[in-house]
Amino acid sequence: MTTYISDRIAINPDICNGRPIIRGMRITVQTILEFLYAGSSREEILYQYPMLEPEDLDACQRFTIELMERQYVIQEIKKVA
Repeated sequence: MTTYISDRIAINPDICNGRPIIRGMRITVQTILEFLYAGSSREEILYQYPMLEPEDLDACQRFTIELMERQYVIQEIKKVA
């Protein structure tokens, strides 16, 4: 079952291992943010993913900002040798 976090960002445990996705597609918020971080322009991303709309990119950035506004705890992960 798909749960919409916003009008464009959703989570479905059966799609992309439950990572936040854009409008139910198999494109994760993380993928878009990684492209932006790597220096890709919005135009390049929209060209590579023609099913996306400019508002989808805005929603990814807005989602990340809203996520960082929440209180969270970072736990140390112990690696098994």
